[in-house]
Amino acid sequence: MVSHMSLASSRPLASQESTPATVDGRAARIAIREGKHRGPTSGLAPGYVQGNLAILPRDVAGDFLQFCQLNPKPCPLLGSTAPGDWRVPGLGEDLDLRTDVPRYRVWQNGELIDEPEDVLRYWRDDLVGFVIGCSFSFEAALIEDGLEMRHITTGCTVPMYRTSMMTKPAGPFHGPTVVSMRPFKPAAAIRAVQITTRFPAVHGAPVHIGKPEMIGIRDLARPDYGDSVAVHDDELPVFWACGVTPQAVIATAKPAFCITHYPGCMLVTDRRNSELSVL
Repeated sequence: MVSHMSLASSRPLASQESTPATVDGRAARIAIREGKHRGPTSGLAPGYVQGNLAILPRDVAGDFLQFCQLNPKPCPLLGSTAPGDWRVPGLGEDLDLRTDVPRYRVWQNGELIDEPEDVLRYWRDDLVGFVIGCSFSFEAALIEDGLEMRHITTGCTVPMYRTSMMTKPAGPFHGPTVVSMRPFKPAAAIRAVQITTRFPAVHGAPVHIGKPEMIGIRDLARPDYGDSVAVHDDELPVFWACGVTPQAVIATAKPAFCITHYPGCMLVTDRRNSELSVL
């Protein structure tokens, strides 16, 4: 077990077998469930919606649902479960929240205690699962338009940062908004805004462009989650609200127990990204 770890700390992802990028959502989940894919899921199963994961006891699940409703940019809710149920039929056939994420994080009283490859041994009858929209879904539309996703071309996890932008509180849940960052030249940044505005169910348009210090980010080279990527002199850092926000909120709210996804390791669903586009 991982003891007394800080929120930002992590260990390298386990090595993985090659997973074909052309698989559909169900095939991707099976590969993850069987241990054939243990790395980040960005670029996996192109065209299929991916989701962030938060699993909480029933006694605070209502407050967390309200938190998502009050903060739709960082926490756009795609689906939830009944207490004790690990299935989300609206998001996928043969979907199991306990096994279908490459790596999880387990929290007690706001402290990270484990980063397992499944959470079968942690599952309880009072747990409620929430699947939150992920920016990996709109990345497919950006790539189709010819925009580079530098974390994909360099083979790493998208950089994510805690900011000074605070979420709207609900019950015990409150804390900073987390953002993901992708660098673009100015013309490409404008195009990225236009494209991602079409996807409000997966974070929508950016929340900030340029000048990271204005949202409390001191050093782009030191993300709180994920890996740093180069931002060239002729590029602007573009920031989107991120579904890792609940992990920063958990560190503040300190619920007695919680399970989340490991940053960059998402739940791949059977929904198509095109279903979430408003245009």
